[in-house]
Amino acid sequence: MAERGLCSRREADELIAKGLVKVDGQIIDQLGTKVLPDVKIELSRIAQTKLEGLVTILLNKPIGYVSGQPEKGYEPAVRLITPDTQDREIDPQAPRLERKHFEGLAPAGRLDIDSQGLIVFTQNGTIAKKLIGSETSVEKEYLVRVHGSLDRRGLQLLNHGLELDGVRLKPAVVSWQNEDQLKFILREGRKRQIRRMCELVGLRVIGLKRVRIGNVVLGRLKEGQWRFLKPNETF
Repeated sequence: MAERGLCSRREADELIAKGLVKVDGQIIDQLGTKVLPDVKIELSRIAQTKLEGLVTILLNKPIGYVSGQPEKGYEPAVRLITPDTQDREIDPQAPRLERKHFEGLAPAGRLDIDSQGLIVFTQNGTIAKKLIGSETSVEKEYLVRVHGSLDRRGLQLLNHGLELDGVRLKPAVVSWQNEDQLKFILREGRKRQIRRMCELVGLRVIGLKRVRIGNVVLGRLKEGQWRFLKPNETF
């Protein structure tokens, strides 16, 4: 089910255990049941409704909030998700925040405490896997204000030629936006990757903002506010 993109493995286990999955017309309720690759898998209407009801939230995280577990002296960004901070100007028809929307809600990726911009929280395991799975190829775009000088060779290295912790980085797309700001487009998310990349070519990062994940852009979402992913949006 996970390989076909129907849901995550965790969600599949839950649906199977509740008897909400059919394989070639037969209800399967035993976890770990092995089936052939070409079988027909059907989800009951209850299962479909449950999966369709899973929400994904986009937050414009300010500096000073951690993206995951709380750290001493700092708050997790999820605490910014409240009824009062929902940006309804972007999507006036969006549903209101409910307690059920926090059940299983988790960050799909990280954004450092000293960085700001777009961060995703989701109940949907398929979306989480797409964004943070080991095989992810979803682009993430950042605007990075830097201090220092960078020659042509340094820019070439940022695009392709650096390694961190003995592992060569995937090719990136790095270009100047203006005299002190670079645009980074990455397909991986190593810990503090951009800051460490810049250090290797003699630059110091003084500001970092994520503005896009896949096809979803930060846009007009205000700092410290959030909105639901729209039905017609995909990463």
